[in-house]
Amino acid sequence: MDIRDRIQQLLTAINQEVYEKDTELGLSLLAALAGESVLLLGPPGVAKSMVARRLKAAFKGAKAFEYLMSRFSTPDEIFGPISINRLKEFDKYERAIEGYLPTASVVFLDEIWKAGPAIQNSLLTAINEKIYRNGDREIKLPLKLLIAASNELPAHGEGLEALWDRFLLRIICTCVKDEATFYNMLLDNNDKEINIPADLQISEEEYADWRRKINQVSLSTEILHYITNIRHQLKRLPLDDEDTIRNVYISDRRWKNIVQLLKASAFINGRTAVNSADLPPLYHCLWNEIDECEPIHQLVLRELFTSCLEKMEEITEAIKSDIRISRVRQALEDFKNNCSPKNDLEITDYFYYHVAEHGTGHTYIFAVDYLALKEQKRENAPMNPGRSIIRCYPGGAPSGAVQQRVNLYREGTEYLLIDGVRYPMTQRKKGEKMTKASHQSEQTSQNLFDKLPQITSRNYRDELNRLFQHLLTLTNSLCTDNLFVSPADKELITHYSDEVLKKLRNVEIEEEKLQFNLRQYGRAEQKEV
Repeated sequence: MDIRDRIQQLLTAINQEVYEKDTELGLSLLAALAGESVLLLGPPGVAKSMVARRLKAAFKGAKAFEYLMSRFSTPDEIFGPISINRLKEFDKYERAIEGYLPTASVVFLDEIWKAGPAIQNSLLTAINEKIYRNGDREIKLPLKLLIAASNELPAHGEGLEALWDRFLLRIICTCVKDEATFYNMLLDNNDKEINIPADLQISEEEYADWRRKINQVSLSTEILHYITNIRHQLKRLPLDDEDTIRNVYISDRRWKNIVQLLKASAFINGRTAVNSADLPPLYHCLWNEIDECEPIHQLVLRELFTSCLEKMEEITEAIKSDIRISRVRQALEDFKNNCSPKNDLEITDYFYYHVAEHGTGHTYIFAVDYLALKEQKRENAPMNPGRSIIRCYPGGAPSGAVQQRVNLYREGTEYLLIDGVRYPMTQRKKGEKMTKASHQSEQTSQNLFDKLPQITSRNYRDELNRLFQHLLTLTNSLCTDNLFVSPADKELITHYSDEVLKKLRNVEIEEEKLQFNLRQYGRAEQKEV
């Protein structure tokens, strides 16, 4: 049996007759294998202590320690009483630790924030370094998992920040939500201890071997880039119910422990390197306040699709560029065809047509722009009621001139319609030959046409199909390749995947526009479909 199947069966066994606690049990087991600790935050009576008791059954011969903290709790109650015998015979101040936290594999401390400073200070090294100093000796703790619970966050300004930072996974526990599951819980009278098959339980030797192999799991540049993006965005996190941006502080030690958690996830799921499928549960490690939970949840899962969106944006810009090039080339082609004796429009400075009776009389429009305009018949259009700037070219706009957006159409090659108002275009006089400038403009337009960039030879349809397949593979992997992805995670992952898919459909429409232009302009041979 490979490790993924075994852990999956183990989780199924410890979930027997437990209702809607899959996330808490799964992530707590993940934390144990990563050597990290868990905080369960929730109201009384939501089975927080049960999680620790079930996790004890996951390890062979594991000892458990459980205690409800109060402001009157003493270190003797947690770490063991002072050994009177050692004090009398050897004059050593040591604790009798047997049966207390220093000898336990799985520890559950309820109402953790009510513990006094003496207990909290000892817990700091116990949680992080797995070390407890008993008298003049340092004891290496057998601690695999410490689960703390509370129905409130630590109070600010009471020196609890260091202890709070030690709990890598912070999981919000709630009452049973599904009605059918709730009824099953009410009707369940089985309070017997669960019996985990011995071949599923994790032995001390296996635990040590797995921890060694977890350290050998690698991280790719792509995963490091993802972590960097999340880290930067947490510095300016927008909150749902506040019109403010918050800087969410994550310590360097915490980021290092997060990487260890990701490695443990990859190892348990049968991989030798961390990949995107290991990232969804990351949001449990990043929040400090309740109102940050959902925005960070969304950030972590949305960021998984950033590479798809970036690739899609690059393809979109390239397609739009090709569309612009195809239209300009066609407009120049039209310009060349219309710059002949049969075209009565007078050309000025090689590239411009003159708009008569507009403004001060010195209004011009780029010939390619004019010929590319859609035609519209407005026989009863008013003539010249006002003044407006059609388009300002570099260096051509008067200082301080007010610019506005206008609707432009042309009527044949005789008029320009500006917001429905008709302006005549300057024509050559009847019988007048093309000027030298007009002849030169023909040659200039040909040179300009030759210098235009070519439409790229990229097969956009192929690229979009590959991106579509990548999106489907990514979504499927995120939802199925990690034992610790919750149903809520899967729902949000699917939601973001659908959003990306909609954007992909829009890009496909742009690609179809490009193909239409190429066919319309008779240049389909420049693009293989």
